[in-house]
Amino acid sequence: MKLIIDTDPGIDDAMAIAYAAAAPEFDLIGLTTVFGNTHVHQSSRNARFLLDKLGLDLPVAEGAPFPLGADKHVPSDHVHGPEGFGDLTEIPEIGRNHDLPAAEFLAEMARKHKNELVVCAVGPLTNIANAMRLDPEFAGNLGRLVIMGGAVYCKGNVTDHAEANIYHDAVAADAVFSAPPETVLVGLDVTLKTLYETADFEALAQKSPGMGSFLRDISRFYLKFYKEIGGLEGCGLHDSTAVIACSHGAMFDVVETGLRVVTEGDRIGATQPDRDRPAVRVCRDVDGAGVVRLFTDRVASLP
Repeated sequence: MKLIIDTDPGIDDAMAIAYAAAAPEFDLIGLTTVFGNTHVHQSSRNARFLLDKLGLDLPVAEGAPFPLGADKHVPSDHVHGPEGFGDLTEIPEIGRNHDLPAAEFLAEMARKHKNELVVCAVGPLTNIANAMRLDPEFAGNLGRLVIMGGAVYCKGNVTDHAEANIYHDAVAADAVFSAPPETVLVGLDVTLKTLYETADFEALAQKSPGMGSFLRDISRFYLKFYKEIGGLEGCGLHDSTAVIACSHGAMFDVVETGLRVVTEGDRIGATQPDRDRPAVRVCRDVDGAGVVRLFTDRVASLP
């Protein structure tokens, strides 16, 4: 499966990229970056750093610095740390970004790999909306779009109504859902059923001294946030669950519904069913223990 991850690394993004690199089901052909957990230039630097750590020579195409119609963004450094990787603050600049911006790169890759390319979007949907606007054939050329985002049948995590990726660019998300490609939404309805605990990270680090230890170390900041804010003893495998959904759909229970995103007012970012819109597949339940095992098994194979 040819895969591009649209990402804002981010601790859980790093976990998802490591999983994709280890999983034999995927031919990871590049990363596109967006604002979100970090500023976009940090996202790109972190993406290149991760690929270098994984021994992968793949393009990183930098995308949107801000939400549609905005000229600023405040990163989620209270969740992911000032540079995106918890307490790790000295992250080297390795290599350079691809010549094409993210939206153009996505459109070009979708044309090149028509009906074969899967894009897994684990940040705000600005790059996806821009690719759809840039190339009217983009949605039809994609094999599938898998989104980590939304809280359709549960509470949000930024507000009671909204999940972070959708909230950070509600206008872009609503544009994507207004005329979506074949889409699977992997939101908080399922990702909070995939808790990865301190003991899981320790076991992973023992099996994978390089990448596993790196993920354990940067996750300490993330786990502390989950404990202090939610009283949880682990972190959701949010982005990794979306990547797993790209290839292991049988692990998920889904419903089909159109979606609309509230773009203004107190409920901004809310992801609501709308029967008048094209249907997407919304994940409502998951084999959480199975996802945790699969993540560990795959990533443990890395050096």
